[in-house]
Amino acid sequence: MKLLEEKIRQEGQALSETVLKVDSFVNHQVDPVLMQQIGHTFAQHYRGKGITKVFTIESSGIAPALTTALELGVPMVILKKQTTKVLNGDVYQTNITSFTKGTSYELTLSAKYIQPDDKILIIDDFLANGEAASGASRLVEEAGASIYGIGILIEKSFQKGRKRLEDAGYDVCSLVRISRLGRDLIEFEEADI
Repeated sequence: MKLLEEKIRQEGQALSETVLKVDSFVNHQVDPVLMQQIGHTFAQHYRGKGITKVFTIESSGIAPALTTALELGVPMVILKKQTTKVLNGDVYQTNITSFTKGTSYELTLSAKYIQPDDKILIIDDFLANGEAASGASRLVEEAGASIYGIGILIEKSFQKGRKRLEDAGYDVCSLVRISRLGRDLIEFEEADI
């Protein structure tokens, strides 16, 4: 997606060979026009595939997942990184490790927001090693529902995440694919859309 690639070129900051900072438009401050276009692009790609819900992991995936769900006319469900007093009872949980933060957390999905006949589209901001998307997928499958796609804003194609997800049989669609990062260096390769 050229618009997202240009935004990364203008405002993204490569902090190391593995870390890309996009907080000025994706996850601290959010560019609503860009998010609207991202939602439209994902919806066009997945329209007609019977998606019944869009899932994301809090918090960076919320904006693009919401605009995608809006375009598809389906609910969005947020998978929680922390359990709360109000999120109790019948839940699905799995442990995942965040590549960016280097910490583990228990990902939680309330059972009342998923049914066995749901066809889920997972939207996430980054794909590095595929841990977050794999964790979300485990919850969906544990509930008996199906994953019809995994939409990624920014894929670090030099890491193993895409292969891991595709080897598991998932349809992965990345808007931007980065082939190499280095201090103040961002190299792109052809994306899926």
